[in-house]
Amino acid sequence: MAKVEIYTKAFCPYCVRAKGLLQSKGTQFEEYDITMDSAKRQEMLGRAHGQTTVPQIFIDGRHIGGSDDLAALDAQGGLDPLLAA
Repeated sequence: MAKVEIYTKAFCPYCVRAKGLLQSKGTQFEEYDITMDSAKRQEMLGRAHGQTTVPQIFIDGRHIGGSDDLAALDAQGGLDPLLAA
């Protein structure tokens, strides 16, 4: 199974939506809450090429983007193959 990582913030509806989609696929993920963690926020900025919005999602180290990007990838049929890798 693929390694899925998601950077989130407290009270973020987009984070909830992205996590819900991943959970509906039966996917386990590692969540990094950057609300009060400036080191993790800096890590996210570096990995996500300066993207400041949350969530930022990575599958096997590949930057997927945010919640809308994840949903679009799923709608195009591209999410399941990545998760199965």
